[in-house]
Amino acid sequence: MVAVNLGEAVLLGVTEGLTEFLPVSSTGHLTVVEKLLGLRLDDPGVTAFTAIVQLGPILAVLIFFRHDIVALASAWLGGLRDATRRDSQYRLAWAVILGTVPIGVVGFLGRDVVGAARNLWVVAAALIGWSLVMVVAERYGRQTRTEGEIRYRDAVVIGLVQCVALIPGVSRSGATISAGLLRGLDRVSATRFSFFLSIPAMLAAGAFEAASEGSAVARTVGWAATGLGTLVAFAVGYAAIAWLLRLVARHSITVFVPYRIALGVLIAVALAVGLITP
Repeated sequence: MVAVNLGEAVLLGVTEGLTEFLPVSSTGHLTVVEKLLGLRLDDPGVTAFTAIVQLGPILAVLIFFRHDIVALASAWLGGLRDATRRDSQYRLAWAVILGTVPIGVVGFLGRDVVGAARNLWVVAAALIGWSLVMVVAERYGRQTRTEGEIRYRDAVVIGLVQCVALIPGVSRSGATISAGLLRGLDRVSATRFSFFLSIPAMLAAGAFEAASEGSAVARTVGWAATGLGTLVAFAVGYAAIAWLLRLVARHSITVFVPYRIALGVLIAVALAVGLITP
């Protein structure tokens, strides 16, 4: 019997769209909401839904950055054909490719471990723990280099750190933006690179789960609810992109730290007193 109605699907879609690109962990928030809705976090269909609904915000990224993506693709193809055309856009395209490799390998090989990590104690600890990393990144990151100065070594390091975000509660954007700051990128450049890195990783994860766990999704969540949730996540996620870019142009990512810590503490206290189970 399908366990998610359309109203709940809208709630899950809004949760995903609001939190996917903010450094607060969309997977952590979805884990909390799914638990409150009574869904089994270890059910393959629920795990697959969590990956599939992320396709909505990624479609939003593809549309929002369509001109940048076309420019990167053109520069990359042109550079492959003619070495004289290898400019900063060509190097940035390669940086996105290199930065995607670690999450592709770790995400595929460790997918069973990642599923097992969907535990609210893990979410609470990660929300609090990674907040400290964000503070360090803002305090010690030089922020002197721009998007056009991203080196291949930067891409590999940021890509490796992105793997840490497979732990619910860390936040993929929080991990990659922090890594970019610590590599000396300015905040807007680190954020834009984080968006570009999200495209191949999340497209692959969503497509893989849809193909491999389609029957489980149909049984546990339902494809109507999954489709609606993904559509809502797209609409909300599109608005969140523009808002985040404006915010990081003027403010530190540490503005999210009090919220992360408060939520982590709230979850831990609720678990400790038995209001919710892990």
